[in-house]
Amino acid sequence: MPKPPDVVVVGSGPNGLAAAIRLAQSGRSVDVREAAAVPGGAVRSAALTLPGFLHDPFAAVFPLAVASPFFASLGLEREGLRWIEPLIPLAHPFDDGRAAVLYRSVEQTAAGLGTDEAAYLALMQPLVADAPLLIPDLLTPPGRPCHPLALARFGQHAVRSTTGFACSHFHGDDARALLAGNAAHSFLSLDAPLTAGYGLFLGLLGHVVGWPIASGGADHLAAALVARLESLGGTVTLDSPVTSMADLTGCEVALFDTAPRDTARIAGDRLPARFRARLERHRMGPAAFKVDYALSGPVPWAAAACHQAGTLHLGGTLEEISAAERDVARGRCPERPFVLASQPSLFDPTRAPEGQHTLWAYCHVPANAEVDMTERIERQIERFAPGFRNRILARHVMTPRDLEATDANLIGGAINGGVQDLRAYLDWLRARPSPYATPNPGIYRCSAATPPGGGVHGMAGFHAAEAILRHDTRRRNETPSVHVSV
Repeated sequence: MPKPPDVVVVGSGPNGLAAAIRLAQSGRSVDVREAAAVPGGAVRSAALTLPGFLHDPFAAVFPLAVASPFFASLGLEREGLRWIEPLIPLAHPFDDGRAAVLYRSVEQTAAGLGTDEAAYLALMQPLVADAPLLIPDLLTPPGRPCHPLALARFGQHAVRSTTGFACSHFHGDDARALLAGNAAHSFLSLDAPLTAGYGLFLGLLGHVVGWPIASGGADHLAAALVARLESLGGTVTLDSPVTSMADLTGCEVALFDTAPRDTARIAGDRLPARFRARLERHRMGPAAFKVDYALSGPVPWAAAACHQAGTLHLGGTLEEISAAERDVARGRCPERPFVLASQPSLFDPTRAPEGQHTLWAYCHVPANAEVDMTERIERQIERFAPGFRNRILARHVMTPRDLEATDANLIGGAINGGVQDLRAYLDWLRARPSPYATPNPGIYRCSAATPPGGGVHGMAGFHAAEAILRHDTRRRNETPSVHVSV
């Protein structure tokens, strides 16, 4: 019989694959078990609507993947991955036909913000200068900064609520709305502390690395990670659900890139009851409601900049976006939701037949919401693109329950790994010996529910692998004869 691998990673999302690669680099034998027929977790592509149209059902725009220090170290371009960067990373249209625009250039962005030009320059130029120090620290576990001064300069703004910071720092609707749209990616009420940090970080990434898409579809990122792992001797086993620890017999360590609830269920009595209960209580937070479109032509945006933008934020002013996200936080589906949209076929001709286009759009709703948000989403698109409905050839709708049915990690339709607010940050900070370890030295965690949280960056997997390697080194040094088996 073949020898069992040293480590089994449960789940082939970006964090699971990143962890497997890091462990394989260290000489560990690694197998990644994936329940689905394709790898990548929420990084995949599919034909959802009509023949010839390719869609990304989940993750689709990848600033964090490009900014990720670990992914950058892997040379994934050698595995066939190619990034496409739209001319404009982000546009945020208004009812009068204008749009606030995030360009790669801080100066060009600021020039379009009217009376807030100087304030935006004063805010963002120092952060962009600090980016080589700041980005790695923001993608590490709390309490371990390598560049505390740069982090402190960012933190003085980041700890605030979006509404409080935007209203005190900017005077015009454009700059306030640009920050609010970015901050709303947090899935938190914009009145909550730390949400300004989400908005500033995404804006910073837009200036430093852009908001790119993967040529040929999101699954090309997953394929590149799998190829890198296999080049190191690791394996990925598809159609291989793990239902209990009996499925992992023989390995030294099991590493879970799964939702906390599923980690508790699979681990069973290998984890103390109190720790399992904590995992089961993990706050998953609000959900997404998503629609993918096949279109007869490009979206007829009223604002010219929107025709060159990879990503669109549709929600109007800071006050409107705040009201929509406040509704979601209170368990209500907003009548005028904040809509996040992207039009990849404008920049990647592989996504649709010639002359035709794809668009995806989603809004935030309470977990497990059963309200059909399609009409409300399309009203918001039509608001800024009159005539949009006339170009719809087909649509594919994914409710929160559909999202979970397609990817078990998206419990209740939550796509961000759970609520990542001040309480979650403090929980990560207090975790000992690390937020990736469990009371069982043979079981670790690396999903988006561990730091640095949601987003396609692989850094949770990387840091979990580092925690395993540190423990392995200590174990060999202290008791070289001990073999820990799960």
